Amino acid sequence: MRKTLDGLAVSSMVVLCLIWGLQQAAMKAIAADVPPLLQVSLRSGVAAVLVWVFGRLIVRDKWLKGVALGPGSVVGVLFAAEFLFVAEGLRWTAASHMAVFLYTAPMFAAVGLQLVLPSERLTRAQWAGIAVSFVGIVVTFAGPGAGAGPSAPNWMLGDLLGICAGAAWGMTTVAVRATRLSEAPATQTLFYQLVWAFVVLLPFALFSGQSRFHGTTLVWASLGFQAIVVCFFSYVAWFYLLRVYFASRLGVLSFMAPLFGVALGALLLHERLDPTFLAGAGLVLAGMFVVNGREWLKYVFARQRRDGKVGSA
Repeated sequence: MRKTLDGLAVSSMVVLCLIWGLQQAAMKAIAADVPPLLQVSLRSGVAAVLVWVFGRLIVRDKWLKGVALGPGSVVGVLFAAEFLFVAEGLRWTAASHMAVFLYTAPMFAAVGLQLVLPSERLTRAQWAGIAVSFVGIVVTFAGPGAGAGPSAPNWMLGDLLGICAGAAWGMTTVAVRATRLSEAPATQTLFYQLVWAFVVLLPFALFSGQSRFHGTTLVWASLGFQAIVVCFFSYVAWFYLLRVYFASRLGVLSFMAPLFGVALGALLLHERLDPTFLAGAGLVLAGMFVVNGREWLKYVFARQRRDGKVGSA
């Protein structure tokens, strides 16, 4: 039986969201020495080995048979597409922008799940949340793009790729929920995603001329952080939390990640945050909070009513 949030869950989510928020800044910081696309492919290959060892030899998860070529390939290709969009988008836009647009994923997941799973129908409040997020996206594109910096004249293309990354992530959620992978151990699904990202993105990086590698201390530190901390530790920890706690309540806490991403982009990379972008980002996150936090909000209101009745008794 899943548990309500406690101190361990909240503190764990703060750490995970800080890691996820730092991810884009870590990639952007070494982009001049290692293109983001090559970074993603290399970190995925290393993390795939770590996940396989952990899942098969340490915790000994029982992996489902007969899903590798079907659902496994679908989620793998979608995961590779997500980080292809992230890597290419970071060439043109700011890490803070990417951190926000990547987290439009719940909007796409909610719409996609409604189409394939009747039990996942959206409420009026969730549709309103999607509308608010859409308005936020329009507002961000109406700005001058100053947050991306003068060296990124194609900031709008980068932001658009960030939205595409969010869509790919959302569709990955749909693919997992609508197939047998919903019954598979988390390590199995994550392994498929990482392997496909490595297999697809490494040749893409080589053939597109994005294969330069200058192995500085910062480069090795960033790649180590991305492979071991982000792709292995944080993803395994996230799936563990999903097994123990209610997903809807964890999902609300995950919106700390883009906030950390925006703050770290400004702090570490000195990205200037345009007021229009901040206003639009606020609308996007508020809308996604409504979409993703329905069960959590119901729980909070129900608890307040219960506490009120107890207090008045």
